[in-house]
Amino acid sequence: MKVNPIHTYTWVPLTIQEEEESILGIVKAEAEFVTDSEGNRWIDAIASWWTMIFGHRHPRLVAALYKQMEELDHVMLAGHIHPAAESLSKSLLELTNFDFHKVFYSDNGSNAIEIALKLAIQYYQNHPDLSPRSEFLVFSNSYHGDSIGAMNVSGKNYFNRIFSDLRFPTKEFPAPNCKHCPWGKVASSCSTECLNDLELEIKQKNYVGIVIEPLVFGANGMLFYDQKVLVKLRELATLTHTLLIFDEVFTGMGRLGTAFAYQKAETKPDILVMAKGLTGGMIPLGATLVSEFIYKQFISKDPYRAFFHAHTMTGNPLACSVGYASVQLLKEVGFELVKQLEVSLQNRIEPFQRKLGKRIENVRVMGGIFAFEYQEKIAEDEYLNPVGKRIRERMKEFRILLRPLGRTIYITPPYSISETSLDQIFLALEQTLLEFP
Repeated sequence: MKVNPIHTYTWVPLTIQEEEESILGIVKAEAEFVTDSEGNRWIDAIASWWTMIFGHRHPRLVAALYKQMEELDHVMLAGHIHPAAESLSKSLLELTNFDFHKVFYSDNGSNAIEIALKLAIQYYQNHPDLSPRSEFLVFSNSYHGDSIGAMNVSGKNYFNRIFSDLRFPTKEFPAPNCKHCPWGKVASSCSTECLNDLELEIKQKNYVGIVIEPLVFGANGMLFYDQKVLVKLRELATLTHTLLIFDEVFTGMGRLGTAFAYQKAETKPDILVMAKGLTGGMIPLGATLVSEFIYKQFISKDPYRAFFHAHTMTGNPLACSVGYASVQLLKEVGFELVKQLEVSLQNRIEPFQRKLGKRIENVRVMGGIFAFEYQEKIAEDEYLNPVGKRIRERMKEFRILLRPLGRTIYITPPYSISETSLDQIFLALEQTLLEFP
């Protein structure tokens, strides 16, 4: 049953509040499927905003939740600790081969970014040999969340234009885009010319940190770029004593085939941010992982050097318990599932391009991501290109849930999605796009 958003008690986010906009009533979910109130089963082709990495209601995650409910539901983490938080923290640090030293919990990606920014700023305030800094280096096609701080280190775009007066100072540079390199370079000839201006800037002025989504700019178009960029940023950050912050809310938990994108790029950040797939999408949880040299600047009996930041539900035992089970699943089966999914998606590129021809461009796969652009360009922001909504609505006729980013169409299914479901998704895409002008 379709429900008009103006007739609900809930303000449905990222939904135009008008008569023509409709939403689905979802009542059940399992594996890669969700079921609406009329009993229709839909394929969740984007894993509910990239979170349900093992599918909906995975038995191991459900069992972990029930077990924890029988022992401890919640206790504030300020002044307390509990086994679920400690077990998850240790497992996350192990997943990074202890590249990081401490885990600071929150309940979503935006908050995890806010924590990273505040930690970075206070690091310079606390450090006896470094002067305070206040500005960040950011990239045009980045998206780090909708809270004030996260919005500020995102590129200036449709998500945050209304709130431009609230922005704190940042220096924005064009996002690397290796498929459409402004310098006409390819991987073999690239010398990271896209970072030349940033290199000049960072050597002339002290910045708090560089904030970037590693290897993939997600919500602003699923843009892929070469790991050379991250290697160069690491070099520049080290040279200038600038902190390197990776937002792995999307790419973390195996999305690109390794636990984290930084491992695939063989480049370690100073602060790592994660959320989404951390609990397999079952319960909200975010985490900010911090290097030891940063943490050391907060070890003091002086209360003014302490990090005064907390959320009521920080380190919630239920979420941490499910998160721990999710990490174990990733280690046991997740990496192999992503490997198989990547091969399956790559094998679909050639026949997909052959059938759709010039209607699509820039078909690309990395790990569990399949993305391309539909060739309908308009002057306004790509995200607001109405073709995305038209494609989304047409795909509903096939009982498939997609959420295109304007003319960028992507698939980020659960790692465990069946070949049958993938066949249905691609057949529906082909039929949909062949009907479009």
